[in-house]
Amino acid sequence: MRRTVAAVLLLGLVAGCGGNAPTEQSGGQWSFKDDRGNEVTAPKRPERVVAQVSAAGALKDYGINVVGTFGPLKRSDGSTDPEAGSIDPGQVTDITGPGYGEIDFEKFAALNADLVVAGHYPEVTGLWHLTAEFEEKVLKVAPTVGIGQSKIQLPDGIKRFRELAKALGADTESAKVKADEEAFTKAADRLRAIGRKMTAANQKIQVVGADPKLFYVAVPARNPDLDWYSKELGLPLLTPDKPDAEGGGYFQSLSWENSGTYKEHVIMWDTRQHVLNPEQMKEGHPVFQALPAVQAGRFVEWNAVAPLSHASYAKIMNKLADQLEAVLK
Repeated sequence: MRRTVAAVLLLGLVAGCGGNAPTEQSGGQWSFKDDRGNEVTAPKRPERVVAQVSAAGALKDYGINVVGTFGPLKRSDGSTDPEAGSIDPGQVTDITGPGYGEIDFEKFAALNADLVVAGHYPEVTGLWHLTAEFEEKVLKVAPTVGIGQSKIQLPDGIKRFRELAKALGADTESAKVKADEEAFTKAADRLRAIGRKMTAANQKIQVVGADPKLFYVAVPARNPDLDWYSKELGLPLLTPDKPDAEGGGYFQSLSWENSGTYKEHVIMWDTRQHVLNPEQMKEGHPVFQALPAVQAGRFVEWNAVAPLSHASYAKIMNKLADQLEAVLK
């Protein structure tokens, strides 16, 4: 079980899966069917929302401000963690606890939350950054909404957060939201054009993460953004030959001695703070150092757990397109 959780934490993505649209019941009762199949209800529309950071970022991009967050909010240099997207750390209360999935319950209780939102992986009990044990405590204070993290594509996840934001009172047809959606479409078109050029040149991208012990090659089909990049935008992403059976099949784990198994033209690396960056991957790993992409410095970034919104992914895809254009010159 520990390996399963570690696998999802390392290479799992945030995305939403399909669900029923929210309804406003008679008598003013609020309800929303989440991606666990739960009909989440409240006496009135929630106004004090606490959310896992990427969920908070997605909601903010659609006009819903949260009062508290849990999960990686700031990096060691004081900057906002990319997982939090457009969230201003100074405008929310961080209730993250000392261990993964734990929260500071006293801080949480003081916020008087009436809804808690986080992602959900079917392979793991509890919610994203909220263990089952802590969710049980949270449920005594406020209902929880779980948005799915796998077996869907990026636009489906974005749609679910947009639906939730609308249910919480956001104007999801505002000029800003429409502009963000247009920017998203244009950014996707850029990646589509790059995909055509790379495919014509017989070039591929391998998507990786790493820790001191193992090198991981991601399986695009198990990750909503990568699956969409590959199937819908035509970005040529490698699918590893032998995905791990344990952990949901999100990646193939390799020893560092076997990190040269795939020698694709470009390496896309997981940018989360707990994952090794390219310079750290090179240290003491001669097989990795010898890869053609490493020798040529052909690295681009993978924002593995970014907020699911049009605004967030318009920026991410444009940055990825910029980086690919630079390394493919």
